[in-house]
Amino acid sequence: MTIKLNKEEKVEKLVELFSENYPEPGTALKHKSSFELLIATILSAQTTDVQVNKVTKELFKKYNTPQDLLKLSQKELEKKINSIGLYRNKAKYILKTCRILLDEFKGKVPETRKELLKLSGVGRKTANVVLANAFSKAAFPVDTHVFRVSERLGLSSGKNVDQTEKELTELIPKKYWIDFHHWLIDHGRAICKAQNPDCENCFASHLCRYYQNK
Repeated sequence: MTIKLNKEEKVEKLVELFSENYPEPGTALKHKSSFELLIATILSAQTTDVQVNKVTKELFKKYNTPQDLLKLSQKELEKKINSIGLYRNKAKYILKTCRILLDEFKGKVPETRKELLKLSGVGRKTANVVLANAFSKAAFPVDTHVFRVSERLGLSSGKNVDQTEKELTELIPKKYWIDFHHWLIDHGRAICKAQNPDCENCFASHLCRYYQNK
């Protein structure tokens, strides 16, 4: 049985369902500092968090500050991260970012989106991940899971990631932004997969535009 609700009412219901089914929302990228999260997020583009965590587990044992990473040449860093997609570009971005952090930010990860976007390899999604997860600042990163699940649920139009972020931040109360972002990711991984979503076992199918239109 489907339920007809406006978008605001749907969000209220989803907050209840998501908080019950995913009670501990948070990033899957393992980190002990804002710098480690920044590097892990740069590495995570087009790569699974599981693979990133495998690489950073070893990398961060010796290289967990900008100064430490800059002791490596690009070739040396590439060798340490070469199990990750686009590793050559990512090694270049990371070393450039470390230099910018030292030259412009006294080695500290900045806490504003404008400043984060000055870093190499950092786009809006990565900046939002760092703001939300390192500094607990209201931000709504849109990755492939968020983009897909929010469109299927009928919360966004699915035109592009920037439009999706705008639609979601206008619709969802700011106090839920960080958790809701994680809930959409968790749901995308567990049930609402890109291929063969498990609609029959989805606790939110009665609220879902995609399921109603199947």
